[in-house]
Amino acid sequence: MNEADAERAQAAALPEDDVVAILLRQHARIRDLFAEVRNARGETKQQAFDELRALLTVHETAEEMIMRPVAKDTAGKEEADARNREEKEASKALAALEKMDVGSPEFNARFAELERAVSDHAEHEEREEFPAVRAARSEAQLREMGARLRAAEKIAPTRPHPAVAGSPMAQWTVGPFASLVDRTRDAIKGSGVPGR
Repeated sequence: MNEADAERAQAAALPEDDVVAILLRQHARIRDLFAEVRNARGETKQQAFDELRALLTVHETAEEMIMRPVAKDTAGKEEADARNREEKEASKALAALEKMDVGSPEFNARFAELERAVSDHAEHEEREEFPAVRAARSEAQLREMGARLRAAEKIAPTRPHPAVAGSPMAQWTVGPFASLVDRTRDAIKGSGVPGR
């Protein structure tokens, strides 16, 4: 069983709308997308990277807005701050990758570094942050956090914004505006409009 399958199995053992179950399913999908990008070529690789970039950005933003403040209380400030720093670094790496040709050797090398960092980050969350949050919150609170996480994802940016990444307060303040710009840009890019 690979890590993505293990995450899906852990998520399946929890209520579907539990915040940790939602995040575990997303971790599994992120791992799947890393493999797709790694193994694809050309336009297929670009499309897989675009999906990964959007999912990672939305996922990390929602975690910072909903999970991190609770983790700060349950797992400790040091743990929450470490995860936020990792997410800021991932945002910087994604922003750099977004500007590169997905077929270039430099992209592949930097993409492999990002994959290792994101995998390590997910493992830290799953070992340290998620158990602390689950232990300190009731099932009803975890489901309510799941609903808030889903709502935050709807207003989260779809492209990396390193200046606000890693800061829950900045995500709440700037995130919705960045999201509007990102989602408009994504819609235009997908529409076949020249100059995209």
